[in-house]
Amino acid sequence: MIEVLNRLVDEIELSSGGQVDIDVVAGGLGTTGYHLRRMFSSLAGMPVSEYVRRRRMTVAASDVIDGEDLLTIAVRYGYSSVEAFGRAFRSVHGASHGDVRRDGGPLRPQPILRFRLTVEGSSAMEARIIEKPMFRLIGHAARVPLIHEGVNPHIQQHIASLPIEAHARLKAMSSGQPRGLLQVSADVDPDSTEGSELTYLHGVAVDADFEVPTDLDEIAVAAGPWVVFRTSGSYPAALQSAYAASATEWFPSNPWRLRPGPSIVAVLDRAQDFSTATCELWFPIERA
Repeated sequence: MIEVLNRLVDEIELSSGGQVDIDVVAGGLGTTGYHLRRMFSSLAGMPVSEYVRRRRMTVAASDVIDGEDLLTIAVRYGYSSVEAFGRAFRSVHGASHGDVRRDGGPLRPQPILRFRLTVEGSSAMEARIIEKPMFRLIGHAARVPLIHEGVNPHIQQHIASLPIEAHARLKAMSSGQPRGLLQVSADVDPDSTEGSELTYLHGVAVDADFEVPTDLDEIAVAAGPWVVFRTSGSYPAALQSAYAASATEWFPSNPWRLRPGPSIVAVLDRAQDFSTATCELWFPIERA
């Protein structure tokens, strides 16, 4: 995976500021655009689209300083107008192209990324592979923004809005792995852009032929393998660390990749104030 990510970076540089079709690049490297985007954002700390934009504006800065016609520069880097180019330029460098042309700066260049293998995994992640037939996730869903660190207040608000009896009702419907009340994230932006919207479902897993009550939302889940990580400790910090470690340690070391589908958190045990918890983190996967 490290080699694949570095090849992607090379393709971005070869594009000279043009458009990069991630799905085409991924297919040529023997993986999928979905998995490549997810791994890039997890390891680089930014979506690949953001990295492309930053590199594009880094290279464009030299053309601006050289005094070339601004519309010509804008079109070269994929913008239809000087105004659109100017907004992108300022968002990266914190200064207008006029200021940079006049003063030579300030500039905030984006260095070329290089992914390197470091010695990790001194303590193995506890994981197991499970093959599951088609099933459904049912419950109460809401659209919420993605937040990378800490408790998501929008999810908290959604759960708090449900009456107490709704939780017991859902738990009684649970009929398969993962068991119990679940935290489901679906329709997640493959770039994992913070602030992008996802579907959060507070619910349970049921068999594919389960008759779903009309007042509940549902997500149909295709048959296939899943990787399940167990994590224990401070909540949600330990769980978020497991998300990160899956990208930095487990996926690069194992012949599996992510496939489209929801991620699921099952809380197996927790402190009364939810300050600590033992959880399972489920990801849909396929052979790499």
